[in-house]
Amino acid sequence: MNVAYVDTSALVAIAFGERGGSRLARRLERFDELLSSNLLEAELLSAFAREGVDGGSNLLTWFTWILPSRALSQEIASVLSAGYLRGADLWHLACALYVAESAQELSFVSLDERQREVAEMLGFRVL
Repeated sequence: MNVAYVDTSALVAIAFGERGGSRLARRLERFDELLSSNLLEAELLSAFAREGVDGGSNLLTWFTWILPSRALSQEIASVLSAGYLRGADLWHLACALYVAESAQELSFVSLDERQREVAEMLGFRVL
């Protein structure tokens, strides 16, 4: 099964037609399943509110939500050992580690350069 974890930066680019957004949307269509933390919901809807436009909810239907049932201290420590990230970027990578039996089996989709670097260091396939 071809599965990807999607960070908010990628979805915002698609939603607002940013450079490369349409190409990224086509790439996401190739996956069997798209995963994300429900933090993506808050971040995406916040971006829509900031821009003063309605929408975003239909994009949320693309995802299977990762809802950790325990603290992610171990995953957070793993991410931080690979490199420093701010809270939301750290949380998304920790959630991806939580859901993956091994990082190599999951693609990580982000437009944030630092987050992509750390994801690669952790072993994710990065788009």
